[in-house]
Amino acid sequence: MSELHKATKHHDSKSMTITIGVLALQGAFLEHLNLLKRAAGQLKSQGFEDTFEFTEVRNVQQLERCDGLIIPGGESTTMSLVAAQSGLLEPLREFVKVDRKPTWGTCAGLILLSESANSTKRGGQDLIGGLDVRVNRNHFGRQVESFQAGLDLPFLKSKDSPSSEPFPGIFIRAPVVERILPNVEGVQEEEQAKAQTVVAPSKSAKDDQARGAMSSHVDIMGVLPGRLKKAAAMGAEVNADEKAGDIIAVKQGNVFGTSFHPELTPDIRIHVWWLKQVSDAIITSTATR
Repeated sequence: MSELHKATKHHDSKSMTITIGVLALQGAFLEHLNLLKRAAGQLKSQGFEDTFEFTEVRNVQQLERCDGLIIPGGESTTMSLVAAQSGLLEPLREFVKVDRKPTWGTCAGLILLSESANSTKRGGQDLIGGLDVRVNRNHFGRQVESFQAGLDLPFLKSKDSPSSEPFPGIFIRAPVVERILPNVEGVQEEEQAKAQTVVAPSKSAKDDQARGAMSSHVDIMGVLPGRLKKAAAMGAEVNADEKAGDIIAVKQGNVFGTSFHPELTPDIRIHVWWLKQVSDAIITSTATR
């Protein structure tokens, strides 16, 4: 992080300037940026003290400026290939798994942030990792089988809005979290032994502060009921663990992932919630220094 960027963080006062990047190699990054700006505007109107700046991320220098990052929906294989060609793949792994900075992945972004992904040709998909989950790519079928469903997302509810409206979840060739992986040494090797399964390289947090942003527990933040049994009844091959069901949102420490595309809706509630999460994460990390 540059000295100039450090100087923009007013950690000794009540407000901070927080830089949020959106990976802009492919996919719906502009849609995320539009909703982020609207979300920041809403927070400001509500008296939120932090200031947010947003930037597209296409190179290491732009990534280094960021306090938080969104990896958008799109083609996960294409994103990982372009990231590798751009020299961004390893810096992204450092950002997520070593520095443990707040990161959110939607659809393809969830795949990239998973420690393991199946239904994948070997050598055809590099993962960043950060979430101890295994995803099943394209779980809900082809693009023509895309659908929208109202989602009950408890993390969006608050004292001010205890009965919030369902969130419009848009699923386009969406993955599903089919297994929560144990946070133990060797899980990558165990997963690697499975056919058509790829795993992310292991990385360790750089210091105690980064380790404080980690968690050995994966929180299930959203479930889509009924789709798993429906898909099986229609003849689809379903391999998800019985206990897992259709998990479509997870969070582990500072890393958050959704199967669906909030950026393709006009609803900014998840973006507002996530910006608050980033602010809280920075305050927590500052307090431990």
